[in-house]
Amino acid sequence: MPLVLERRADAGGWALLLSPLLAVALTLASSLVIFWFLGQDPWRALRVYFLLPLSDSWGLQEVAVKATPLVLIAVGLALCFRSGNWNIGAEGQFLIGAICGGGVAVWSHGAGGPWVLPLMLVAGALGGMLYALIPAVLKTRLRVNEILVSLMLVYVAEFLLDWLVRGPWRDPMGFNMPQTVTFARDATLPLLFEGGRMNLGSVIALVVVVAAALVMARTLKGFEIRLVGDAPRAARFAGFSDRRLTITVFAVSGALAGLAGVLEAAGTVRQLLPGFSPAYGFTAIIVAFLGRLNPVGCLVAGLFIAITFIGGENAQIILRLPRDMTLVFQGLLLFYILACDTLVLYRLRPAPRRSTA
Repeated sequence: MPLVLERRADAGGWALLLSPLLAVALTLASSLVIFWFLGQDPWRALRVYFLLPLSDSWGLQEVAVKATPLVLIAVGLALCFRSGNWNIGAEGQFLIGAICGGGVAVWSHGAGGPWVLPLMLVAGALGGMLYALIPAVLKTRLRVNEILVSLMLVYVAEFLLDWLVRGPWRDPMGFNMPQTVTFARDATLPLLFEGGRMNLGSVIALVVVVAAALVMARTLKGFEIRLVGDAPRAARFAGFSDRRLTITVFAVSGALAGLAGVLEAAGTVRQLLPGFSPAYGFTAIIVAFLGRLNPVGCLVAGLFIAITFIGGENAQIILRLPRDMTLVFQGLLLFYILACDTLVLYRLRPAPRRSTA
């Protein structure tokens, strides 16, 4: 019997807020089954994944390091998604931000000063913003699908980074490895604590979360973002321009992704090399939806997903599990989030029979 989805009249409320918790619970239950099939003690595997990263100060700092780019990108994506725009190319904007900011570090190597790091941050944010404006302008001017354009631009950014580190920016003393020079001290983020890698980028991410939460809750622009996303016709009658808002949210989203890229390059990797991003831009999509497209929710979800990254590395060492288990876990989580949200908003019912007369 064919089934169709029918929107619930009473959809929303607490059910939507509890949907991510149900998705996490279902993901954990599925992971127990997968660990059992792999011949592992399921409860021990879960402890390695979720408790071991929180067992010491080094692990906590690593969680903060991993969460920083995820939270920054997810906050920008949340603004886009809430307004009905779909920026799927944050990974490309992340890489362009790293390229622009890293280019300042490479250019000023050996002749820098206190101005280098601020210039890197500005260059990274501007680079990501301009890269995100490409799909935004094409959508508003030519009605080109922003999903396809932003996604395809990811590959352009990846190939550009690969060409730069293998060509004009390659370290002449790097034994022919595809990498730039290690950034000078004035081109790297200061550490917050000794004995770890947690740096100023984590503080910047917190400031962005607070600022975005205030904008969404207390300003006219936040109301405009919510209204255009929920009721675009009503927004047009109210005098809001969906085209102008598309440009704005893409610019902010790209700037935050680019800022995340330069923070990762200057704070964690401290040079540019191919594949230095473990798909932060794509993983941040999961973070945004798990956080209910809310800046504070993105912070909590980013910390949770960061734990899976560190837990996956621990499981690879301790349990000899493949690294791709982390991707499986994140994929299951995204599937359950979408499934739970769908069943909260819609109900399944038999499709009406067509008359044969």
